[in-house]
Amino acid sequence: MKESKRTDGARMWILLWCLGLAGQFCWNLENQWFNTFVYAKIGKDPSIITGMLICSAAATTFSTFFFGTWSDRTGNRRKFIGIGYILWGIFTIAFGLTEFIPKDLFGLAAVSVVLADTIMSFFGSMANDSCFNAWTNDIMHDGNRGQVGAALATQPVMGTLLGTVIGGYLVGSHDNYMRLFIVIGGMVILFGIMTLFTMDKRDDIEPSVRGSFWHQFASVFNFKEFFKQHELVALLFSMMFFAIGWNGCYAYMGNYLIYYMGFSPSQMGLIQAIPLIVAMLVSIPVAALINRNRHFEVGIFSILACAAGLLMIVPLKPSSVSTDTIWNWYLLVSIFVLGIGYVAFLQMARVWAKQLFPKDSRGQFEGIWILFFVLIPMIGGALLSQGVLKTSGEMFRDLESGRMEYIPNGNIFLAGGICILIALIPLLFARKPFKERVARQNDSE
Repeated sequence: MKESKRTDGARMWILLWCLGLAGQFCWNLENQWFNTFVYAKIGKDPSIITGMLICSAAATTFSTFFFGTWSDRTGNRRKFIGIGYILWGIFTIAFGLTEFIPKDLFGLAAVSVVLADTIMSFFGSMANDSCFNAWTNDIMHDGNRGQVGAALATQPVMGTLLGTVIGGYLVGSHDNYMRLFIVIGGMVILFGIMTLFTMDKRDDIEPSVRGSFWHQFASVFNFKEFFKQHELVALLFSMMFFAIGWNGCYAYMGNYLIYYMGFSPSQMGLIQAIPLIVAMLVSIPVAALINRNRHFEVGIFSILACAAGLLMIVPLKPSSVSTDTIWNWYLLVSIFVLGIGYVAFLQMARVWAKQLFPKDSRGQFEGIWILFFVLIPMIGGALLSQGVLKTSGEMFRDLESGRMEYIPNGNIFLAGGICILIALIPLLFARKPFKERVARQNDSE
């Protein structure tokens, strides 16, 4: 596959940051605010969130493989990114319309929320998970690998903290979720239009056509050949356990802070944002370590830090905090520690995995990333969190509807932290093939 002919110019970095952050704002909307929206507007039932996670993860995975294959065959990422972002924004706004379904039609509302989230995720994956991420791989080279990796790692955290803070103020005390969906969806639409007119056509790659579309689509599922790539397989399994633990607990962080601890939505945003802003500084030394091929050491550190931060939250009770202020230092330090781990792990894993993707099927292999970092973890994490909530969460019966309500407590972070620690095991198996590959590269230089 022909590499991009262009150099690292301002336009490339502007697009990298604008598209990356816009995408992360939208994913934060889904991962954070869709869940609080369900609890506020539909019902405090984790089964709805589980359905959303599983269906959207399936749609995301199929979309990434489908559009990744299609963009590999055409060599044109720009149109897929631009059109995908526009549709993503439109269906984000459309999701908010589910709140107008009458409250007595609970079953219809629950199904509509899951369906709307699934459609939104399908186009979001077309735009971001598949084609945008493949484009970032196309433009990556030895001179910018650490910097691109740092951008891709800090963007989810910036999307989380800015999206949570801004979202908290847009939602406000009157639960105005529709305003939030219009603002974020509109921004994503604008960046999609911008991409169609500003992305450098020299970023187009040589089309990779190998047989029919469906033959090429299915070629990535040659698991016999896939499992021969020991380094990639070990890394992906480490990512999978890390993401199961993360998705299993962090999806409920907002509901935990609002409905268990008693903070307001705007306070919840600041409590997450302030320590995560500081935690992002870890991307600077991590970028330097990655450029020196210290991926493995970064991985060990990040897993231990993230698990430690989650486990620190476990003993907290509503009586342990003051809802009159956001400055609850133990809680802030806990989120800071887990934030350091998350940023470092995502930065390390993104760069490490991209180095192992075949050049002629980068778009398709973004689907492999999604399979291990989104589909399996979102299903596993959703089932994990639902099991914890329904067996050891805070349970109440709504007097008006008669339905049971489930509120997350510290047990959900205990389960997530333990699962993240399991990610150490497959990472250890990646060390030897990684060292051998780096040694071969050094010998050939």
